[in-house]
Parts: sequence; structure tokens; C-alpha cells
Amino acid sequence: MAEFPVDPMMAKMLLAGEKYKCSEELVTIAAMLSINSAIFYRPKDKIIHADTARKNFNHLAGDHLSLLNVYNQWKDTDYSTQWCYENFIQYRSMRRARDIREQLVGLMQRVEIEMVSNVTECVNIRKSITAGYFYHIARLSKGGNYKTVKHNQTVTIHPNSSLFEDLPRWVLYHELVFTTKEFMRQVISIDSRWLLEVAPHYYKPKELEDSTNKKMPKTMGRSTRTE
Repeated sequence: MAEFPVDPMMAKMLLAGEKYKCSEELVTIAAMLSINSAIFYRPKDKIIHADTARKNFNHLAGDHLSLLNVYNQWKDTDYSTQWCYENFIQYRSMRRARDIREQLVGLMQRVEIEMVSNVTECVNIRKSITAGYFYHIARLSKGGNYKTVKHNQTVTIHPNSSLFEDLPRWVLYHELVFTTKEFMRQVISIDSRWLLEVAPHYYKPKELEDSTNKKMPKTMGRSTRTE
């Protein structure tokens, strides 16, 4: 992992992409996460248009897959400046993501990691992300709040997340940002069983027992999606 100029969690995610046969997608996600806060913009006179454009990229499984959608659609336009303008996306940020991606691909090839694309395999992509970021897990509690699994810290899905109104039982977040609350940014839904597969040294089955099977409001604790 020392070969990669990224944090250890991201490096582990990239390495897992080889095991789960989706290394191309993981490299794209890593590049987009590196510049994530600077991708979309909201002109004051076009806030509704900008928010609608952003929602068009939303993926049912969460934000990492939404970022993948953004990059792949931009790539399909041959990296068009006009497309970025029409979708309220920062062209400079996307160009930087492309540069980072090229660097990461070069590094992965240097350590002989096979670059395989499997864009429809949503579960394997999320398993790879979980392999890297297994520390960053939260579970929906009966009160409707999320609690981090290891430290029982109360956290909230960021309003910009595609999962903000969805409330999956188990989520993985890229980072925590404190403003008025402790917000989880860049969130995906996961299956708690994946944690025993990718991090058996860190999690024990007992702490992953799903207490959300007890009575909860119908809109909460939706089962993990596998689209």
C-alpha cells in the first residue's frame, strides 16, 4: 500500500477492487472522492435547476455510486466543458479528477493490479469500498438517529446525500464534517454481513446484530439495496 499516494483506507479500497473485479470503478471513485467538495455549484439565481441536475446523477445505493455516474457520463461526452456547464459541474474539478485517476491507474499498473471494469456490479463495488473504510460505519437506531458502530457517536446523513431521505439500516461514510451537527459526507448503504467478510479482525458478529428488526417506523431502517 505504500506505493499509493493516498490515505491507507483509500489504498485498501483500491486493492480490494482487484479482488472484487471492479478496479476501474474504484479508481474513478477514489479520484472523485479526492475532489468531492468542489464538484457541483449552485448559482443563486438557478438553485432549483442546479439541485435538479445534481439529483439526476443520484444512485439508489448512495453517493460513491453517484460520483461514479457523474464521471462516467462526463467521459461519455468526451470530457465536454459544455456538459459540465449544463449540469452545474465544475469543469476544473473534473479535469483534476481525470488527472488523479490517470496517476492512480499508472500506480496500479506498476504494482501489477489488473484493471477490470464491472460497472453494473454495485454490490462488489460497495464491498470494495467497505474493505477500505470499515472503520466508518454507522447503524440506524430505534430513535431514528445514526450511531457509529464502535464509538456510539450520534451522526447524521448530510442533506446533500442521495440517501438523506432514505435511512438505510447500515451505512458507510467517507468522512465526518461538523457544522450544526456531526454530518456524514459521501454515504452508501451496506449489508452488515460484508463487515465480517472484509474485516473479521475488527468486527465480531455480536456487535453487528441487527437491532432494527424490532419495531420501527415503516419509513426507517429500509433493508440494504442490492441494485
